[in-house]
Amino acid sequence: MKKIALSIALLCAVYISNAQVKLPAPSPAQTVKQEFGLSNIELSYSRPAMKGRKIFGDLVPFDKVWRTGANGATTLTFGDEVIIGDKKIPAGKYGLLSIPGADSWTLIITKQTDVTSPAAYKPEEDVVRVNVKPMELPFNLENFSISFENITAETCELTIIWDNTLVSLPIKTDIDAKVMASIEASMKSDKPAYFQAASYYLESGKDLNKAVEWFAKAAEAQPDAFWIKYQQARALAKAGKKSEAKQAALQSKELASTAKNQDYVTLNDKLIKSLN
Repeated sequence: MKKIALSIALLCAVYISNAQVKLPAPSPAQTVKQEFGLSNIELSYSRPAMKGRKIFGDLVPFDKVWRTGANGATTLTFGDEVIIGDKKIPAGKYGLLSIPGADSWTLIITKQTDVTSPAAYKPEEDVVRVNVKPMELPFNLENFSISFENITAETCELTIIWDNTLVSLPIKTDIDAKVMASIEASMKSDKPAYFQAASYYLESGKDLNKAVEWFAKAAEAQPDAFWIKYQQARALAKAGKKSEAKQAALQSKELASTAKNQDYVTLNDKLIKSLN
């Protein structure tokens, strides 16, 4: 009798297990990994939907700590030191919290990575607080969204959008000293990275004559590299050497045409036109 009862119990357990229905998450999770500076930033959060509800000042109350998402805590992992507000933040994993307001938001980077309710928040664990102004959009965004925008070599913006509200958190990184040290070491090596060094000098507004010199050496080492000749032409143009820039652009265009790379043919045509 006991064996029969046990068998029935096992069959019931199997039936219940098989009868479970998997549903889509109402607030699906998203992980964003953004290259930034010499490393990357990883963002993990969940994306609730409006579903006809009033969001800020109602579903998300004003002047109260918010997990800045749904479900679990929203986290940011910095692969390298960053600067937020006036604070240098070491590489590592942090929580992202916010206090929405009608006229101003407070964005918080905290050592806590598990805050899902205001009661769990500990102000003493704050790393930095930044006050930002919300922007009213001319449209509504159904799903809560966080992204990285306006990305440059040393700056980006963490942008939060939901309903018709947008707020941005500026993030900086100081990579110049590291890059310059790397370039210096490379120039002392057997195979200097002329193209990478010249590209950095060109894009960061450093010594253009040095950039032109290094692009020339890179082009000499790779005579068929149309992309190197194009950047050399850009550097020459920026240095005010229009005649030399046009010559380099024409060479780049010819190489690109031979390689059947129409994108660089077009880029060189535009550069040549700007030099006429």
